[in-house]
Amino acid sequence: GEALVGNEAVDQISKFNQALIDHTHLQSNPHVIDGIVLTKFDTIDDKVGAAISMTYTTDKPIVFVGIGQQYQDLKTINADVVTEALLK
Repeated sequence: GEALVGNEAVDQISKFNQALIDHTHLQSNPHVIDGIVLTKFDTIDDKVGAAISMTYTTDKPIVFVGIGQQYQDLKTINADVVTEALLK
C-alpha cells in the first residue's frame, strides 16, 4: 500500500484481503495477505496512524517500508520513528 493514502488504505487492504478469500474459498486454506509493504513511508508524517490501522485490521505486520525509488530503499520498519511521528 501507499502511505500517502491515509485511512483509505485500511479500506483498500480490507477489500483486497476479502477478494483473495472470495477467489480462493474452495480451497481448504484460502490465500490471504500475509504482510504489508508500505511505500512512500518517508513522506507520511501525520498519516502514520493509517499504517497502524492497517496492521490492526489485517493482523499482519508491515514487513517493509519504502523510503525512496530503488529496491535498496525498502527498509524494515523502525518502531522508534513511528512512535515519534505519532507523538508529534
